[in-house]
Amino acid sequence: MRPTTMKNVFLKTRLLLATMVAVASLTATAHAAAPGITGPTFNLTAQPAYLTQPDGQAIYSWGYGCVGTPSGFAPASVTGATCPTMQVPGPTLIVTEGQTVTVNLTNNLPTAAGNTSILFPGFAVTSPTGSGVAGLLTTEAAPGGTVTYTFTASSAGTHSYYSGTQSDLQIEMGLYGAVIVLPKTPVSGDTACSNDLQASNLAAEGHWGESDYRLASSAYDDKHSCYDREYLFQFSEMDPNIHIQALAQVSSAARVTACASGPTTPGCGLDVPTEPYHPAYFLINGRSMPDDMDPNYAKEYPHQPYNGNPHMHPGEQVLLRIIGQGRWQHPFHEHANHVRILARDGNLILTPLGTGLAGPALFTTTTTPGQTMDGIFYFTGRGLNWDMYGHNPASGDALAKLGCTADANGYNTGDPTALNYWEWCQDHNKPLQAAPFGDVSAGGPVSLPDPDIFTNGAWYGGSPYLGPDATTRAVGATGVTPPSGTVANSPSGEAGYAFMWHSHNEREITTNNAFPGGMMMMMLIDSREFVIDETN
Repeated sequence: MRPTTMKNVFLKTRLLLATMVAVASLTATAHAAAPGITGPTFNLTAQPAYLTQPDGQAIYSWGYGCVGTPSGFAPASVTGATCPTMQVPGPTLIVTEGQTVTVNLTNNLPTAAGNTSILFPGFAVTSPTGSGVAGLLTTEAAPGGTVTYTFTASSAGTHSYYSGTQSDLQIEMGLYGAVIVLPKTPVSGDTACSNDLQASNLAAEGHWGESDYRLASSAYDDKHSCYDREYLFQFSEMDPNIHIQALAQVSSAARVTACASGPTTPGCGLDVPTEPYHPAYFLINGRSMPDDMDPNYAKEYPHQPYNGNPHMHPGEQVLLRIIGQGRWQHPFHEHANHVRILARDGNLILTPLGTGLAGPALFTTTTTPGQTMDGIFYFTGRGLNWDMYGHNPASGDALAKLGCTADANGYNTGDPTALNYWEWCQDHNKPLQAAPFGDVSAGGPVSLPDPDIFTNGAWYGGSPYLGPDATTRAVGATGVTPPSGTVANSPSGEAGYAFMWHSHNEREITTNNAFPGGMMMMMLIDSREFVIDETN
């Protein structure tokens, strides 16, 4: 989606957070699922750069990046991927369970910053003799030096990594990232996956020409962890005063002179207070809304390569990989459904006999600092109480001829090639309203817009229905549905739903105290015939 469109929309319309918005997907914008670099050997550096924010500020920061070209990028089909010498979050490290992982870290931070390091929680880490210097929590890299870390990727799932040196300052400055450990023996196929979390949607995606961009077919070596799409979200915050003071100190003439004689020279070190703490920027994958909805590896964010823009079809099982990377807990709410937690910190949560999932269904995913969680999210339209595919037997529309045969759970899952695959059959052929507003009095199809139900704006798709002809189906062949499309999308274009995903801490949906911004993004749901392009 185009960033200028999104910024103007939010600044002008101030959408209500609890409102579901019918929108048009403007283009098949790139949304690579959980992009990263592959190992098992990673050559990283820690060094400074500036991060851009929607308010026009460039914030001096520190981050991990790549030394040279990495072994490879994942998903393998992603094009245009980069790994700069500094990025926030750091490169997502993708390995396979059981692999021996080696991370070589070179300290290219300003000399005044002193040593730096990386912690890998949940893994038994060692450093070769003579590598780095001793630190309080782990072996560290001195200014200009290198340290090597080695560990076995002993457990699958989503993990974090971050600095173990002056953590109150260095993590705040941006030294953190994610480790994704793929299962050694992933589960695949409808017969192998559990009935409640199956991956049968892949057949539907294949029918419509979509490719498979998952990193694996299951998150763990367990039939309950199969999924169809995946997204990684790292939540953090920034106090610009800390960053301003860090820049002022590393740039001061006195410190530059002292550090020229070595990092241990009196007057070379930093003394940046990290309390009181007043963050003004709240980040998802290093970006604030609306920047987090631009593509991965967008050139306008050279040091913030990862976005936050989930995209799915009805019924797809979407794996959410979530990490709390900052100092605060962030109560993040995923509209349209609860998130069923699979695991925390790489530990799958099952019933005592291992026969089912035991993780909670969360209304908000509370991103506790340092904690990771994996969860499953899906949307089927169940509970809307109208047919979101716009069937109208009286209109003669070909879609009205589609059947809806309920499976044991009430969904239309018999034919993965059907447009209404995963439709909740109880709502089949139901009009939007029994007594709609507007000039149609027979109970449907309905005249729109109805201000009691939908919010208008440049994202408004002109219809409460999914599909490329949704506006026509809303009113029939001769009707007119204001606004009948917008500059951004025509009535004949793809119409879908958008749900706002956002922090439930109201200050965290601002950028430097200006609403909207911060920890917000849009989750987009498209009809099956619309191809979701997850390449870059």
